[in-house]
Amino acid sequence: MITRIPLYRALFDEQEKVLLQSAHFKVSAWVYPSGVLALGLENSRGRLVVLPYQGQMIWSAVFDGCDLTMTNLFEQPRPSPTVIGTYGCFMFHSGLLRNGCPAPADDHALHGEMPCATMDSAWLEIGEGFLRLGGEHEYAQGFGDRYRAEPCVTLHAGSALFDIAMNVRNLAGKPMDLMYMAHMNYAYVEDARLVEPFGMQRLRLRSSVPDHVKPTPAWSAYMAQLAEHPGQLATLDQPELYDPEIVFFFDDVGTDAQGQAHFLLEHPNGAAFYTRYRPEQFEHAARWILYNPDQQVAAFVLPSTCEPEGYAAEMAKGNVRSLAAGASAAFSVTTGYLSAPERRALLG
Repeated sequence: MITRIPLYRALFDEQEKVLLQSAHFKVSAWVYPSGVLALGLENSRGRLVVLPYQGQMIWSAVFDGCDLTMTNLFEQPRPSPTVIGTYGCFMFHSGLLRNGCPAPADDHALHGEMPCATMDSAWLEIGEGFLRLGGEHEYAQGFGDRYRAEPCVTLHAGSALFDIAMNVRNLAGKPMDLMYMAHMNYAYVEDARLVEPFGMQRLRLRSSVPDHVKPTPAWSAYMAQLAEHPGQLATLDQPELYDPEIVFFFDDVGTDAQGQAHFLLEHPNGAAFYTRYRPEQFEHAARWILYNPDQQVAAFVLPSTCEPEGYAAEMAKGNVRSLAAGASAAFSVTTGYLSAPERRALLG
């Protein structure tokens, strides 16, 4: 049996208060000084902070005392129409009509319209061994596109892994462009190893340089090395070379017998950050690494329907999907933290 509990903005105020508590879960609500509404979703292993009405962005994630979220400039989420105005979260839904870094030929915002979208409704669901936050956002433009987006995040009892999903339905009478990335901004962990148990056909370094990237001579020389030998960046042990950012693209990732691709960022203490997904949903994937005094991130895998180089470039590559009138698309990743014993058990 699943119980659904509607959420209302009136439930949120400056003092954090408990909305729901069970043997395995706790949900609390508050309003940041910035005015952004937040929910804490907790189990015995840790806590997610999710912004239920701002794109259902996952602002932070902490499990077993380990902070999974990138180092950033923001002490709290800020109300912003675009993600660049509050770029400090653990995860946002990138897309859906446009995605990636806009090039001069593009007129879209960085990572599109969905990351900070105002949600029309939000709700909690609780069932046997799980707690879920869901929501709905309807996008409509006169003489343009119309779709319904339904993101959700599911926490499981006693687990530091959680599921992030996005369902989108084209409500217009014509096809719509679809570009989606599950943009997970994991923390940088010194000397961590990048692990792909089932490999991939090819790892490619991004050759284009977006406007926000300002190359240095040392970085340019390192990039030239990586272009020839991308596999040499297997351990996060040269942070001085990861500024500006480094981005890789994956071609034809390998899967297990169930059709799942697996990626890990293994910590020196034996624990790991972990993500798995189905390449049949996400035809592409990227990796983003950056280390400077203000931002430190090791986004070891970003599953996507396209590469993050903006609409014009991805259209030219044939990477922009078309969603027929009335059709739907569904995406899901499982991600989070593995203790050292859990990581050993996963890898056998």
